[in-house]
Amino acid sequence: MLLVTGASGYVGGRLLTALASRGERIRAMVRRPEELRARVPSGVEIVSGDVLEAGSLASALEGVDTAYYLIHAMASPRDFEREECMGAEHFATAARASGVRRIVYLGGLGAGDLSPHLVSRQNVGCILRDQGVPTTEFRASIILGSGSLSFELVRSLVERLPILIVPRWAGRLTQPIAIEDLLAYLVAPLDVRSESSETVEIGGTDRVSYLDLMREYARQRSLRRHFIQVPVLTPWLSSRWLGLVTPVYARVGRKLIDSLRSETVVTSPAAAKLFPKICPRGMREAIACALANEDREFAETRWSDVLSSIGRTRHWGGTSLGSRMLDSRAATVTGSPAAVFRAIERIGGASGWYYGNWIWHLRGAADLLVGGAGVRRGRRDPLKLRSGDALDFWRVEAVEPDSMLRLRAEMKLPGRAWLQFEVCGDDVTSTIRQTAVFEPRGLAGLLYWYALYPVHALIFRGMLRGIAAHQSEVAE
Repeated sequence: MLLVTGASGYVGGRLLTALASRGERIRAMVRRPEELRARVPSGVEIVSGDVLEAGSLASALEGVDTAYYLIHAMASPRDFEREECMGAEHFATAARASGVRRIVYLGGLGAGDLSPHLVSRQNVGCILRDQGVPTTEFRASIILGSGSLSFELVRSLVERLPILIVPRWAGRLTQPIAIEDLLAYLVAPLDVRSESSETVEIGGTDRVSYLDLMREYARQRSLRRHFIQVPVLTPWLSSRWLGLVTPVYARVGRKLIDSLRSETVVTSPAAAKLFPKICPRGMREAIACALANEDREFAETRWSDVLSSIGRTRHWGGTSLGSRMLDSRAATVTGSPAAVFRAIERIGGASGWYYGNWIWHLRGAADLLVGGAGVRRGRRDPLKLRSGDALDFWRVEAVEPDSMLRLRAEMKLPGRAWLQFEVCGDDVTSTIRQTAVFEPRGLAGLLYWYALYPVHALIFRGMLRGIAAHQSEVAE
């Protein structure tokens, strides 16, 4: 039995999938199990536990052979160093009492004048080892993968700003590692049994700076960006700036920037000796993989699940998912999912868009003027859609009968856009979830989204009402 803590986090969530693909018996420990159940691979046991509450750990650790400790308090507004040490002590003590044979921990690279965040991460490793359970501590720097904190920071800055002010901290050397390679290292101790503890520094093949990462990202995305390096810009100011222009919270941004006061590079050959079969990739390949996987993982994401944590709060301009902008609305109607989906499937072409058709045709005319397809393509069949069909100035990207339709925009845009419809319910009532997603390309894309948001909000609201009304006509 393997226990994964921090399973709701970026690394923990991906580790669950990696372990499940090996056929391992897995238990995931989280504070709120109800928020994880819909997102874990089949067969994963979910239990409630909190490392700050020692009494909650014994049942979670019962029968566990190897425990993954992937918990940190980086986003905590309280004394994160004290919380991290307390949590590690509680967990290591409970692990020893439960007979756990090994703890695998992910910490942070760095030596010398370290930030409080990195000092705390390394102290956690010492605490886990000192309680007597053999511990493999991996120390890593920047993680590059679609959705990772560092990748989202780089992506948001480069996508949104044509001119970037680069402070001194962006020039410090790091040794980024691709999420795929990091997962390979985390899984590797399962196949190499050891009765001792070890600290293993891991990273990719390149030693680069955040500035290098931003330049390489811009190159792969074919974006022309100008970087202006300045000698001053305090961590506090930098964190506030990051909080303004990226999805990174200011307090997380500051701890991230503080971590770059010294170089975070691999200085030990232990990784190659202990795990010779793992050959980490370089920065360019890691960024390319992140960009390629981003679209696949985003397509597999249920936007309604992402929005469920937001509640009823509405913000001007919609909601952010990374650097993508969302407008999501739902309505409950009388009728089965099959009847509702028939109305959705007939959208566009001669049937129109159920609201403001003159606005859609005006947008189509504007699209024609700039060399786009406009709405003249119509649709292949008036009743049915299949993946790959042209639909006015959209393309059908995916269809799941009676449950989901996703359209990809093919009009001329300063970015990329999708429109998705999801239906669920029973024979009596159904819920329609309609989500518009826009990925802005640079400053022009952001201006486009915010300038047209009032119009889009009007259209999308009316379209959802139109679908609800039209489905009853289809059913009759």
